[in-house]
Amino acid sequence: METSQVTLAVRGETSPGEVIAVVGSCESLGSWSHQKAVILNPDGNDGYSWTKTITIPKGVISKYRYFKGFFLESKSADGPSQVIVNMWETHHHPRTMSPTASYLNIDDGQFGIHNGVNCVDSGWLTCQTEIRLRLHYSKVSPVSITKKKFKKSRFRIKLTLEGIEEEDDEEENEPSPSSWHKMTSTVETSMISANGYKSRHSQPECGYALEPSQWTEYSIHTMDPDNLELTFELFEEDLGEHVVQGDAHPGHMGTACLLSSSFLENGKDSGVATLPIMGRNARQTIGKVRVDYLVIRPIQGLQCDMSSSFTKYWKKRSTLDVGHRGAGSTHAAKHHRVRENTIASFKSAANHGAAYVEFDVHLSKDAVPIVYHDLTCCISTKKKNDKTSLELIEVPVKDLTYDQLQLLKLAHVAALKGSDQKDLLDDEEEVDEHQPFPSLSQIFQAIPEHVGFNIELKWISQMKDGSWDGNLSSYFNMNTFLDIILSCVLQKGGKRRIVFSCFDPDICTMVRQKQNKYPILFLTQGVSDKYPELMDIRCQTTQIAMSFAQSENILGISAHTEELLKHLNYIGEAQAKGLVVFSWGDDNNDHETRRTLREQGIDGLIYDRICEDQGEQPNIFQVEEQHTLQEVITEETLNSSTCSCYSIPCSMAPCIDSKTRAGSAESDSGLSSS
Repeated sequence: METSQVTLAVRGETSPGEVIAVVGSCESLGSWSHQKAVILNPDGNDGYSWTKTITIPKGVISKYRYFKGFFLESKSADGPSQVIVNMWETHHHPRTMSPTASYLNIDDGQFGIHNGVNCVDSGWLTCQTEIRLRLHYSKVSPVSITKKKFKKSRFRIKLTLEGIEEEDDEEENEPSPSSWHKMTSTVETSMISANGYKSRHSQPECGYALEPSQWTEYSIHTMDPDNLELTFELFEEDLGEHVVQGDAHPGHMGTACLLSSSFLENGKDSGVATLPIMGRNARQTIGKVRVDYLVIRPIQGLQCDMSSSFTKYWKKRSTLDVGHRGAGSTHAAKHHRVRENTIASFKSAANHGAAYVEFDVHLSKDAVPIVYHDLTCCISTKKKNDKTSLELIEVPVKDLTYDQLQLLKLAHVAALKGSDQKDLLDDEEEVDEHQPFPSLSQIFQAIPEHVGFNIELKWISQMKDGSWDGNLSSYFNMNTFLDIILSCVLQKGGKRRIVFSCFDPDICTMVRQKQNKYPILFLTQGVSDKYPELMDIRCQTTQIAMSFAQSENILGISAHTEELLKHLNYIGEAQAKGLVVFSWGDDNNDHETRRTLREQGIDGLIYDRICEDQGEQPNIFQVEEQHTLQEVITEETLNSSTCSCYSIPCSMAPCIDSKTRAGSAESDSGLSSS
């Protein structure tokens, strides 16, 4: 194949040790792998212009993007570089080139700006780990003081990062791996409340005061997660008096130290650590601080490519219909024709025009991603053909293997109360497509690709009264749980539109940080009379859910219709903040409620009766595709002197209003976007 020598040039500011690199679709540009990306060279002394000459196939369209990051030494002698992506270009359509000459110069202007649009996003966890430390009043005040002198004090707290070991035998002039790791370790803080947020910024000299209605979070990015000393410095809020005379910081009253190695030792990536606060003057214990921690690790065994990103991409359309658990909840909506969360249910919703189907995914005991709504199920100790009295046992789904789940004759948990034994009394033989507990892989194979997936990641929630969902106070390791499910979706997703969702804010954060492709919505019940209040303050109102979604830079929220109907302005308010808004809840099964929410411009409606509400028809994505094809054919026909043999039946391309068609000719490439 003939080649061209292409010299790329781009301009952008970088931090110490950071470089600009290019990655693209052809082999010489790394085939979209950040580990094989090409580092550009700083041009001149200003460090602002970056260039590189690369050999590119001639006459072939090559796509590419720029990113900023660190290239670190490999852990093994012959292994690939460890690359940290700090910021990357995420335009829906990447830059392209198709050189026809032997030599070509391309000046791409400013980093992040393509076709006049600035579109960049922060990177994901490629090889580094992120530690989150949080101080909040979800249960009690995070700081408890025993020393009388400080009993009535209010505090400011600052986190400092120390304790990375140095290697003394390295030559001074060459940066050692540990010094690179130190350069790439950072501490940032975020604060979230119902009134707003401030994310990812440096702390003031004496930190911030703690507020009962505020969630304060510290984010540490590091290559050395098991060897950090994390020190909380406590100051009296008024800063008016020196606790120790001559101290550089007025009001400095004590410190509390957390060693990151403790996370590895206790084998947990999330939990609570209680630390003693040591006074400054006599080194006595003056109280304790309760720290909520979360460790986010890169996906094991899978590397995300950089060909596309839909984590923040949303193409505005008319409201999308989302089939709740497929064709609807079997038990809550009394929709008994098709069992919920089965292949048959998803196919039924797809045939009736659902843009997406919504379903819950969790893991079996042997770590197979399966589709089922509840954390527990009721099983009968009787044989399938025994129609007499039933003895039911409630069993956590996580305690049964995939094969065991396939053999079950099960009942909904409501059957324990004697209100619903339908599943146990159905026909003896299950048709495969009606079988409960399909694997996530089976769903990908069975459902047409034009149907989007809204995948709810099932996780336990703690109520304000201290109780837990399904009486499960412990569950899977969060990183393991997500690695298994995300790997399945990333490998089998193809061009399907996919949106994750979850009621647990930490899961939402981790999905955003562990991969670079699919978006996530924060599911929130808000203020509700139907459901008990949740312990986590980030879950307690729709407004603080908005602040959380903005702070974590996720796609949006999926709000409970009960609260939305009381505050319809929340929809426009969230969208004005750049958030996508879905809604869920039994109220959505009412036609008038859906009409009201559509009039407010809501982005997606999750409801049960999609098959009753509309007959068999193509979904909005099929309609758009047919209209786009029709427009292309019409243009080709007008430009051709010969007869066209194309024919699109009217029934396959129903008319859609101008609002729906706006931008429909744009290639949607499919993935999440909606």
